[in-house]
Amino acid sequence: MTYQQALDYLYSQLPMFHRIGAAAYKADLNNTIAICKMLRNPERKFRAIHVAGTNGKGSVSHMLASVLQTAGFKTGLYTSPHLKDFRERIRVNGQMISKDSVCAFVNKHRKAFDRIQPSFFEWTVGLAFDHFAKEKVDIAIVEVGLGGRLDSTNVVSPLVSVITNISYDHEALLGNTVQKIAAEKAGIVKKKVPVVVGEKQKEVASVFSKKAKEMSAPLVFASEVYQASRMRIRQGKLWMDIKKGKELFMKDIGCELKGMYQGRNVCTVMAVLEVLEKQGITVSKPELRRGLLLVTGQTGLLGRWQVLSRRPLMIADTGHNEAGIREVLDQVKKTRYEQLHFVFGAVNDKAIDKILKLLPKEARYYFCKASIPRALDESELAKQASKAGLKGKAFSSVKEAFQAAKKAASPRDLVLVGGSTFVVAEVL
Repeated sequence: MTYQQALDYLYSQLPMFHRIGAAAYKADLNNTIAICKMLRNPERKFRAIHVAGTNGKGSVSHMLASVLQTAGFKTGLYTSPHLKDFRERIRVNGQMISKDSVCAFVNKHRKAFDRIQPSFFEWTVGLAFDHFAKEKVDIAIVEVGLGGRLDSTNVVSPLVSVITNISYDHEALLGNTVQKIAAEKAGIVKKKVPVVVGEKQKEVASVFSKKAKEMSAPLVFASEVYQASRMRIRQGKLWMDIKKGKELFMKDIGCELKGMYQGRNVCTVMAVLEVLEKQGITVSKPELRRGLLLVTGQTGLLGRWQVLSRRPLMIADTGHNEAGIREVLDQVKKTRYEQLHFVFGAVNDKAIDKILKLLPKEARYYFCKASIPRALDESELAKQASKAGLKGKAFSSVKEAFQAAKKAASPRDLVLVGGSTFVVAEVL
């Protein structure tokens, strides 16, 4: 198979959650265990950091990868979904897996996989772990795909388990209360393996405390140790001070990820590094500074308050659940513009009514449907949005909606692209 044929095989033969939703979700680890066994258990051949959470897990994973590779560690990074290129999911020191490596893996293991009948995600996890083992990475940052307990990545035995925060997302699969969702994420906690929880949220803190106690796992809530202050955007970067307790820990830290919400993620990263230091993995303050300052350049992260142009200001952000959209809208409030144009799409298995109620009524909306089966029809979206008091037009494609917003915007306006990861992906 050529690379394109290999990709077509992956996309067409294997059920893919990000395209079709719940039908592709496998509620056990049997296939992943079978894949790992067939590949001679690559997941046991490298050290890992396992990262779960509703929002922020992608940013935390990329920050950790950037900081560790700056400190001289050969660093693997597994994330999902991709935005422009399938190979974004699997990187070593920021370099995407090669097309040849993807081809060779598909050609070599296709028959065995046809017997196992894995999902797209299970298959990709096997490819990532095999790649990290062959590349002999010093450490791999492994981001959970969905949930935690039953996620395919949950076969790693990490140095530290990280859970960024909890809010509503994928309720149909993970549960309809934050406590149930937290319990699914807490499923990544392993016996005696330290746990860092980014935000101490009173509704779910006890879920993590109880699980950590059961597993004899040392637990740290990062928000109780580190706080970000004096956050401001300067020269296209987010700058902040970090306090540890009441003391100033680091002054004027710059981060290439510009959303104000990244302050909490930086604190989570610092708590993780403190745990790693006890295990002999040390990062100096200058390496930490440099890693955060160069995070997008070193890891290729896309779609986090990403500036596409300046006049008009055009921003793409993948925040797509209630908490994520709130963070994006908080950032919008801190941005100067005359009129907001919002290119907005959603998937059909989200509780969209809650999100629509959060959106600003004074914005002009360009409702659209990403080209995946799971996307919500643009006319249905416009209808629901109208009930929520939002004004706008429906467009049959993301491209049309984006072009219309660009055309309508004056140089001093803000064009925001979001609501769904897949809308952002198509614009990028």
